[in-house]
Amino acid sequence: MLSTLRPSLPQPRRRLVSTRQHKQPLSSEPSGTSRGAGPGLRVIRGEGQRRPDEPLTSRNAVARVLMEAGADMLLRRISPERAAEIERQVDRALDLFDRVDANPLVMPVLRRHLDTLDSLMRETRERRPARRGG
Repeated sequence: MLSTLRPSLPQPRRRLVSTRQHKQPLSSEPSGTSRGAGPGLRVIRGEGQRRPDEPLTSRNAVARVLMEAGADMLLRRISPERAAEIERQVDRALDLFDRVDANPLVMPVLRRHLDTLDSLMRETRERRPARRGG
């Protein structure tokens, strides 16, 4: 009787390759960094102090509010619901900035909305727990 099973051939052992570089000493300077390679990460000296709150008068200031809310949510300083409400209001404000560009008569509506967003952020900053370690 013939068997359809072949004898198993020994499989070559796979070698696991580590992504770590074990033989290089730890240093504060990144290895292989060259000045011509382009911009990298840099440390911004802030002395641990929080920036003073800026008035919401530009798209950039409104975008920074959204980033602040996202960071606060990730750090669990605010709820996802509050972050979603801030995001909704930021989207509306950015839309109103675009509408003001097309029709300056909409500016009072934008100002009212920015005031509302500013008061929401003030309330959020007052209610969130203080940062640890600082």
